[in-house]
Amino acid sequence: MELTKDERKRRMSIPRHKMPEQDPVARGRNFQEVNNGYTPELAMAEAERCLQCGKPRCVQGCPVNVQIPQFIAAIAAGDFMAAAHVLHEDNALPAVCGRVCPQEEQCEQLCVLGAKGDSVAIGHLERFAADYERERGALELPQKPTPTGKRIAILGAGPSGLTAAGDLLKAGHDVTIFEALHVAGGVLMYGIPEFRLPKKIVQAEIEYLKKLGATIETNAVVGRTYTIDELFANGYHAVYVANGAGLPKFMRIPGENLNGVYSANEYLTRSNLMKAYDFPNYDTPIARGKNVAVFGGGNVAMDAVRTALRLGAENAYLIYRRSEAEMPARKEEVHHAKEEGIQFHLLTNPTRILGDDKGRVIGVECLHMELGAPDESGRRSPIPVEGSEFVLDVDTVVVAIGTGANPLLTQTTPDLKLNKWGYIVADEVTGQTSKPGVFAGGDIVRGAATVILAMGDGRRAAAAIHQYVMSLPA
Repeated sequence: MELTKDERKRRMSIPRHKMPEQDPVARGRNFQEVNNGYTPELAMAEAERCLQCGKPRCVQGCPVNVQIPQFIAAIAAGDFMAAAHVLHEDNALPAVCGRVCPQEEQCEQLCVLGAKGDSVAIGHLERFAADYERERGALELPQKPTPTGKRIAILGAGPSGLTAAGDLLKAGHDVTIFEALHVAGGVLMYGIPEFRLPKKIVQAEIEYLKKLGATIETNAVVGRTYTIDELFANGYHAVYVANGAGLPKFMRIPGENLNGVYSANEYLTRSNLMKAYDFPNYDTPIARGKNVAVFGGGNVAMDAVRTALRLGAENAYLIYRRSEAEMPARKEEVHHAKEEGIQFHLLTNPTRILGDDKGRVIGVECLHMELGAPDESGRRSPIPVEGSEFVLDVDTVVVAIGTGANPLLTQTTPDLKLNKWGYIVADEVTGQTSKPGVFAGGDIVRGAATVILAMGDGRRAAAAIHQYVMSLPA
């Protein structure tokens, strides 16, 4: 719709509506969701800020091309179900994306309101519409397509695999998702904490895919339970590899083999997927240190240190070798962490983990850093400050400096081309790999990235897979 000049001016004068949140002191000791979500009144008021641009740049910034002006217009008109239906046309996981996607770097960054003020809160509105639909049990399934007779295997039930599955099911294909863990969801289940992404929401999104016709086989480690070649021999016409990059990285400093040192993968998986935070209802063991140090500056590090606080830490330290300006974590997560009392040791690099005579962690030796010239990524390189060593007394260390590609699958598929880091080489647009009929996307191609980028890969690969299987002889 075309807005008058006066109407545009009026909308531009409306301030952005803040997301209601739990009190920082209270939430730092519980695993309930930090953000409480918009009320219908707040959502409509925020949606009214949208200028309904004729050529919406925000859509260009969305990796899955959600029709943002349309769903926001529906919210502004009070038709929340219509908004949810628009979202589901392009996004298999809208309630997830509304919570964990870095909208500030994507759709919201391109919002024209952001040039002179605050962009429209697209992520908050997406969450509102998706939650409204789910809470009323009113998920609307699309018309069932004509079956194509083509079978697709998807390896990994994370965001990329689930997105590809949704699009392929809507095209009429028979889709089976193979998941190594005992619950589908991938990083959404094992990596992101309950206080950022409640697991019931992830499972609700997966149930939607099951209603579309997806078959999900858990406890299926492709590369061990099956190989890719065996899947083809069993009648699958194409395979989409979306098994993520879950091999933990360590710093290779003295003391990393001490008791009390964990990878972020293990620490968060125990807490999130295995619900160790909900003791005694679940009896999964987890370290509940009093003084916990987390190494890293990304979202995973932020998740780990905030989890440590909620597990009872008296002091939860984040140790990062660059300044806050270089931290890859979302600004919202950094802000929330500070509010909750996380203690930041910036421009600080761990050099050695100290242990007692029983092999248990008692401290971490650190070195102050200063920033030098930018590195290849454009971030300024940290340089040690001589003579600045100090020791931080801790009993638990969590290493959250990134992950690598797990070689289980690729070792059993030698004709799948890899790059020097062990990630699968795939076409940027189609996801096509060196092996005919095999496509790949998400972290197993990109390295550790965001949920929404993995979902974008899934959408593009699904389109290419559809074209590929439909070109095969009947």
